[in-house]
Amino acid sequence: MPVPILTTTAEVAELAEELTRETAIAVDLEADSMHSYREKVCLLQFSTPQQTVLLDPLAGADLAALAPVLADPGIRKIFHAADYDLRCLYRDFGFTVRGLFDTMVACQFLGEEKVGLADVLGKHYGVTLDKQYQRADWSLRPLSAEMVRYAAEDTRHLHRLAAQLEERLQEKGRLAWVAEEFSLLEQVRFTEADGPLFLRAKGASALDRRQLAVLEALLQWRISEAQRRDCPPFKVLGNASLIELAKNAPKSLQGLIGIEGISPRLIDRYGRQLLQAVEAGMAVPESDRPVFPRGERREKDPEAERRFKQLREWRQNQAEKLSMEPGVLINNATLEEIARRRPASIAALAEVPGLKNWQREAFGAGLLRAAGKP
Repeated sequence: MPVPILTTTAEVAELAEELTRETAIAVDLEADSMHSYREKVCLLQFSTPQQTVLLDPLAGADLAALAPVLADPGIRKIFHAADYDLRCLYRDFGFTVRGLFDTMVACQFLGEEKVGLADVLGKHYGVTLDKQYQRADWSLRPLSAEMVRYAAEDTRHLHRLAAQLEERLQEKGRLAWVAEEFSLLEQVRFTEADGPLFLRAKGASALDRRQLAVLEALLQWRISEAQRRDCPPFKVLGNASLIELAKNAPKSLQGLIGIEGISPRLIDRYGRQLLQAVEAGMAVPESDRPVFPRGERREKDPEAERRFKQLREWRQNQAEKLSMEPGVLINNATLEEIARRRPASIAALAEVPGLKNWQREAFGAGLLRAAGKP
């Protein structure tokens, strides 16, 4: 049976009306982050237990009728790996989601070895998802039959998967744990990054001020070129190449040869522009050169470090007992805070930044013992 693709405001309104009568809907989206400078949602998928429909937001329909449905906590919204999708839905349409159930988070809390949707569906139902479509250009129209089939499969199986995972979580006494995780996930929002570009470039912290000035000039050039080409910045030139350029500050086309990721073709295409950016960065006066911000340095506290080690050992033991990844059970940053603060009571644990209610309730006594050992 063909999967319907909705394109008009009237069809969206009719879909929203139908969804209000459901107790649970499965939701997914496809975007073009691998192909456009400013990514956008290109397709929405909705599955009820009875049917799956696709919605094409690029056709120009008004999607406002969906907002109350997605915000209604009385209708469960089943996503797999919801974080990215929730940010995109808020950024592009102003949608907020309540009543979330994230099957990837559920898999993590059940200790599943592989939590990607293709792996999970393959393991539980023998469903095969072609991963090539994860990187497809979903802004292209018309969508191929294979892309439509892939998109529909993303949500079609989530209802039975969620029911199965929920039952297992209930058996293990972890349903309240994921409920809190889902509530926290519902609050994520897309935010525009601000400040100098070098702050978001891996490896920039190792550069000196002159090199940072060069890197910033190169990054600004790359942004302009990505905008011109309407492509993601990494498709212009990778960060590793820009870091090497900032370190070496070549003055000639010959100096570009041998730098990681810079081929003769790229030298022909961008060589002179790269040299101009390097020159602009080198010309920044010393007083105006950027400084990489450093976090507040805490004096070494051998006792806190000892407690942190004890807490990690405790976490490892607990994670093995529960068949969970240690980082899912509780992350290092939270353990470091506990080690530094050394709370003396369950009430004091409530003041530890990042510690969730379920962690405190389920493991508070163990955390106190691990942090308080002499």
